[in-house]
Amino acid sequence: MSSRCRLPSPAVGGCPDNGGVSTHQLPFRLPTADPERTARLREALSAAAFTADGLLDQLGPSAYAALARGETVPARRATRGESPLEILVRLFLLQHPVAHGRAAAALPVEDCLADGWLVRDGDEVRATVDVRPYGGPEGQDWWIVSDLGCAVGGAGGIGGPGGARGRADRSRLVLGVGGASTTLAGLTVPARVDRVLDVGTGSGIQALHAGRHANHVTATDRNPRALAIARLTLALSGAPEPDLREGSLFEPVRDETYDLIVSNPPFVISPRAPEGSELVYREGGMSGDDLCRTLVQRSAGHLADGGWCQLLANWQHIEGEDWRERLASWVPAGCDAWIVQREVQDITQYAELWLRDAGEHLAGPETYAARYDAWLDEFEARRTKAVGFGWITLRKSGADRPSVTVEEWPHPVEQPLGSEVMAHFDRQGFLRTHDDAALLTARFQLADEVVQEQVGPPGAEDPEHVVLRQYRGMRRATKVDTVGAGFAGVCDGTLSAGRILDAIAQLLGEDPVVLRDRTPQSIRLLVEQGFLRPVGDDGICGDNGI
Repeated sequence: MSSRCRLPSPAVGGCPDNGGVSTHQLPFRLPTADPERTARLREALSAAAFTADGLLDQLGPSAYAALARGETVPARRATRGESPLEILVRLFLLQHPVAHGRAAAALPVEDCLADGWLVRDGDEVRATVDVRPYGGPEGQDWWIVSDLGCAVGGAGGIGGPGGARGRADRSRLVLGVGGASTTLAGLTVPARVDRVLDVGTGSGIQALHAGRHANHVTATDRNPRALAIARLTLALSGAPEPDLREGSLFEPVRDETYDLIVSNPPFVISPRAPEGSELVYREGGMSGDDLCRTLVQRSAGHLADGGWCQLLANWQHIEGEDWRERLASWVPAGCDAWIVQREVQDITQYAELWLRDAGEHLAGPETYAARYDAWLDEFEARRTKAVGFGWITLRKSGADRPSVTVEEWPHPVEQPLGSEVMAHFDRQGFLRTHDDAALLTARFQLADEVVQEQVGPPGAEDPEHVVLRQYRGMRRATKVDTVGAGFAGVCDGTLSAGRILDAIAQLLGEDPVVLRDRTPQSIRLLVEQGFLRPVGDDGICGDNGI
C-alpha cells in the first residue's frame, strides 16, 4: 500500500468506519453498472482528476483532513468554483445538488441518469450514492461506492433516532472506506495466491485489493445491499467482478477452501437490537464477541494447507480471566497465530463511541440514557470490564506444536505490514525447527533500519543499558546486554551464531562454552521480534519466503 491519501476515518482504534454527519435519506434504488456506460463514467472521473491525489491537490491538507473527520465546511469552501473536479466533489462527496448543465460539463449525465448514479431534482441532479476516490497500493485510481453520507465518515446521524428516518430504515446501511478498511488492507499478506475469500465484503474494498494478487476472488455478505454496492465499486474501479454470494460467515462457501481469507467483520459488542433493526455493518447478530470467535475457529476448515486468515476483531476483557489465554483458546488446531491488541477501551468509552455512531445521542437525553444503561447492563451481565481491538492472523501450518503469539502493541507501526506479517510466521517456523544447538550453527543478518541507543547519565563511562530500536515495520525496541548488542552488530549473514559468540567470548575474556549456553534464548527473542533474520543458503529467511 502506498502513502497515497485515502481519507481514513478518525474512528478510535480503526473500528468499523464511522462518524459521518449527513442527514440525507437513503435511496431505495441503487445504480446499475452497464459496462459501456460505466467505462465512460470512469473515464470522466479520471479526466476531471477526481482521484485521491487530485482531491488532495484541490482541497489542500487542512480541508482534506477535515473531510476525513466528517467536517464538510472546509471542503465546501474549497470547491465553490465550476471546474469538473469541484462539481464532482459537490455531487458525490458533499451530496449537494448541481445544475444539470454544470454536471454535464463534468460527467456523461445521460448515462448516469440512465444507470441511476444521478436522479433529476427539477433543473438539478443529485447523486444517489457516495463515490469516493481511493488510491490503490500501486498507483491505481479506484472509486469506492457507499450509501449517501458514508464516504467521508459513517452512519452517525443519517436518519438516526433524531433524524428523518428510523433506525430500521438504516439497518442495511453500507459504509465506505475508513480506518478499519485501510488497516486490514495494509496488514494483508502480499503473496500471489489462487483463491481469496472476503467474508463480509461491505462496499468491496478488500475484494478490490485481493483482485491484485489472486486468480479468483469470492466475496460474501449477509446484506444483499452490500453485495450490490460491492459490485458497483468493482465495476467503477475497472476490476474484474468477483464471485458474490449472500450469507453469513462461511455459510455461502460450504466446504470450499481458500489460500487467503480476509474479513473486516461486524465486530461491535453491543446489546442485541430488536429483530430487523440492528446495524448489519457493525452488529453480527451474535452475543458478545462470539462472532469473531466463531470466525476464527471455523476458518481452519476453509483454509488450504499453508493458507492465511486475517481479520480485525473486538474481544471482551472478562473479570477473572486472562485475555491472552482467552484469545489463544480461539486458535484452531494446526494453525499458527499472531494476535495483536492495538487498543483497549473501558466499557463506558466503548458504549459512548458506538452510541454516537448509531446517532443515539440525537434521540434526546432520556432515550440516550436508557440505551446507555442497556449497554452497561449487558457488559455487567457478561462480567466485561473492557473491550480490546486488534488484528488476528492465522496460518494453517499443520504443525504439531503451533506457534501462538498474543501480545499488546499500542505503539505506532509502519503500514503496510503485510510483508512483516509473512516474515513473522517464517521466523516462527524457523525457531520451531531449530533447537539451541541448531540455532548456533545458523547465520543471521541484522534487519534494515535497526539502530542502537545507549541509555545512561551524561558523561558516564558505560551506559546503564543498550536498546535496539526498529524504524520499520512494528517499530519495536528491546533492551540488550553488551553481548546481545555486540552479537547483533556483527550479524551480516557471513558467520554462524556460534562463531560470533566465540569471538565475543575471546574479546571479553569469558568462557565460550558458558556464553554458548546462556545466549540462545536472547538470540531467539531477537529473531522472534524481527531484529535478526535467519539466512539460508539461498538468501534471507523470513523475507516473504523461507
